[in-house]
Amino acid sequence: MVSRLVAISMPGGQQYVDAIQRVWDAGDAVLPVDQRLPKEMQKQLIKDMGASEVVNSSGSFSLEGKAVEPGDALVVATSGSTGQPKGVVLTHESLAANAEATSDFLEVDPAVDKWLACLPLSHVGGFSVVVRALHLGAPLEVHDGFNADAVMTAAQEGTTLVSLVPTALQRVDSALFRRVLVGGSSVPEQRPENVIATYGMTETGSGIVYNGHPLEGVELRIVNGEVHIRCPMLFRCYRNGDDPFTADGWYPTGDSGSLDSFGVLTVFGRMGEMIITGGENVWPVAVERILEKVTSVAECAVVGRPDPEWGESVTAIVVPGEEVPSLEMLREVVKESLPAFCAPHSVEYVDQLPRTALGKIQRHLL
Repeated sequence: MVSRLVAISMPGGQQYVDAIQRVWDAGDAVLPVDQRLPKEMQKQLIKDMGASEVVNSSGSFSLEGKAVEPGDALVVATSGSTGQPKGVVLTHESLAANAEATSDFLEVDPAVDKWLACLPLSHVGGFSVVVRALHLGAPLEVHDGFNADAVMTAAQEGTTLVSLVPTALQRVDSALFRRVLVGGSSVPEQRPENVIATYGMTETGSGIVYNGHPLEGVELRIVNGEVHIRCPMLFRCYRNGDDPFTADGWYPTGDSGSLDSFGVLTVFGRMGEMIITGGENVWPVAVERILEKVTSVAECAVVGRPDPEWGESVTAIVVPGEEVPSLEMLREVVKESLPAFCAPHSVEYVDQLPRTALGKIQRHLL
């Protein structure tokens, strides 16, 4: 029997989970469609990914699509933080490996634990919560997006586990949960013990490194400054057939990082994000973490602007708080912790930063 790709285009909730289960029971794969996209963009995504059927709240209809391989479970469009989204093909095997490793690390007990899915189900950070609960048989509550009051209510009514992004974490009382998983480049360094910083991507089916430590079965290496991953959680290929793996099965992530003598991973950012100013290397995330501690900085991003003298000029793009921070003050704060060449040469003030649905800064739009 030919396996098809079925697009699920409906709000999050139990109906959504039921639809996933029906698609998988039929031997097909799921394409979650972001309901916040304009209708025309949703149609284009469904067409580009080659879905053969669309399921929505009122029923379903067929399309001329492209088959998936037996064992394929999920096709997720990447968040597009660096440009055009790609379709990541994850298998039932890889999703199960991720769910099991996560559950083992968190010591999930279906008799007492309950997952809350409140991130967009069109992204792997939200969808993976559903997968973990279904795979382990744990209770699950699914919201149609993040609402701080609803999340707090769920916690007070017995939900113990949740995945959030940093902006959402700031709006809830994390102490109400047994464990909180938080992903993204702006995870606060100072956080409660029950809040776990995760590193992963769509291609790994969600986080596979917790607080710098790889989950069971995850191998890490650094090649020319780039993080490489090899593990059973990895995707099979991209929907267009592209295979990015090395001959021995490693996935080059495009992220720059380092491993210490204990095997703990530190990620600096995307390889292409590094700023080279006057021959010196500056990682935006390192500078951003310092600037975000300034009370007059609500949000910030650091980028390199072309400069005829320095090659690139370190530029802080700042959403001011109640006061507008001066360039001189920002420079002094950075120089207290980093070399002087890391301090911003200029500052640009904006009302907000462009972000993906999961809170990642869209640097290509800055």
